[in-house]
Amino acid sequence: MATPEIRTPKGTAPNPSRNPLPLSASQESQVRELYYKRVRQKCADEVRDFAACCTQRTFTATFMCRSEQKAMNACMNLYATQAEQDAARAEWFATMDQRREEREKKELKRVEDEKFWKDWWAKDKTGVPSTEGRDIKGRHIEEKK
Repeated sequence: MATPEIRTPKGTAPNPSRNPLPLSASQESQVRELYYKRVRQKCADEVRDFAACCTQRTFTATFMCRSEQKAMNACMNLYATQAEQDAARAEWFATMDQRREEREKKELKRVEDEKFWKDWWAKDKTGVPSTEGRDIKGRHIEEKK
């Protein structure tokens, strides 16, 4: 028995994806966190009501706050949709440049801090930077082997 051939227009995939780029596991995790944050923001009132009910309670919160919990879960289920995941993914892609700039700034600061602490710890007991292994201008002298 021959399997029927799936016909698609030229140049298109049988299952076109809205998000064609595959992401790494850590990137997917970032998208998922953004998605959860967006859903929690939309259900902030219900989450706040549930949290207020649960304060000063231990195991009794399970049955004393059942109505608040059900309201919170209903709200979360209402907004936890594929469309919301797609919106979170689109937001993640839109902020890629911003995150890259933040990483670059953080790396520059780390390099500057590393240089500062190397110079700081190279001081002698009087608080004056040590000249051992440095030339007159304070540059490190490479040891020749």
